[in-house]
Amino acid sequence: MTTSIFEVSGMTCGHCVKSVTEELGRVEGAKNVEVALVPGGVSRVMVSSAGALDPDAVAAAIDEAGYALVTQSR
Repeated sequence: MTTSIFEVSGMTCGHCVKSVTEELGRVEGAKNVEVALVPGGVSRVMVSSAGALDPDAVAAAIDEAGYALVTQSR
């Protein structure tokens, strides 16, 4: 199991968390999504998967949810 960590800006509330969680949950290979919300700041999003996730798919999912990907790390 691999855990990827993403920093996402623009999230402010539980609805934001739900939107990001749902969109990232649709990315091929994603198994579990956890969000450490920092209202008005940069939130930390951890995605567990069987292998590496497609970075373009992750960025597109976050964008689709209405937020901005700041950084990605492993």
